[in-house]
Amino acid sequence: MKRVVELAAGIWEFVAGDDWVTAAGVILALGLTALISEDGSAWFVMPTAVALLLGFSVWQEARKRDPG
Repeated sequence: MKRVVELAAGIWEFVAGDDWVTAAGVILALGLTALISEDGSAWFVMPTAVALLLGFSVWQEARKRDPG
């Protein structure tokens, strides 16, 4: 049982890393892409999600390091 817990913790660390919000956003974007991909109009979801998540992640990190 201990090995299963360690494996689950390792997978979580690999997927979520330091920012679980970004990992959850990517999973949601992939799910949304899968939901709307039936008619072929899902091409814009991932680029938009990447831009928004990257911007949010950089903003969060800049806020943490802001001395003022």
